[in-house]
Amino acid sequence: MAELSTIARPYAKAAFDFAVEHKAVESWTEMLTFASLVSENESIKPLLNGTLASTQLATLFIKVCGEQVNEQGQNLIKVMAENGRLGILSTVSLLFAEYRNEWAKEVEADVVSATELSSEQQQQISVSLEKRLARKVKLNCSIDASLIGGVIIKSGDLVIDGSVSGKLSRLSEKLQS
Repeated sequence: MAELSTIARPYAKAAFDFAVEHKAVESWTEMLTFASLVSENESIKPLLNGTLASTQLATLFIKVCGEQVNEQGQNLIKVMAENGRLGILSTVSLLFAEYRNEWAKEVEADVVSATELSSEQQQQISVSLEKRLARKVKLNCSIDASLIGGVIIKSGDLVIDGSVSGKLSRLSEKLQS
């Protein structure tokens, strides 16, 4: 993944800088997300590494994307096709999203709980994380009954394991050492 990120970063950065300059960050986010989905399609994926000439590949890809990709997005697709890089479009999209989140001072946090969290609990977690991370937080909540109780919160490199199963596991490790 590190190699793909290294290759994709200049494309993502250029697209992001362009989007910020033209006040079109959200439309570029949508456009790149859509183009990324197209590039991951089982019918399209083999063509990206196939024998099509770059201009043919770019034209085909743009036709498939249709009106979802504007003229500037089409230019990005053409440049990436010329350089044989359309296969990393999903990585470009992910990096673009990271730049967008950093720019917007937003972060996503995955919250896994043993039972469904009430809106008040979600609000408390969100407020606490916003204070700790100094960013606006968007929660992605899911349920995993194997946690027994409590929550596990993951955001970037931050992991907070407040689950009962995690506490039992740590206690077991201490008792065995």
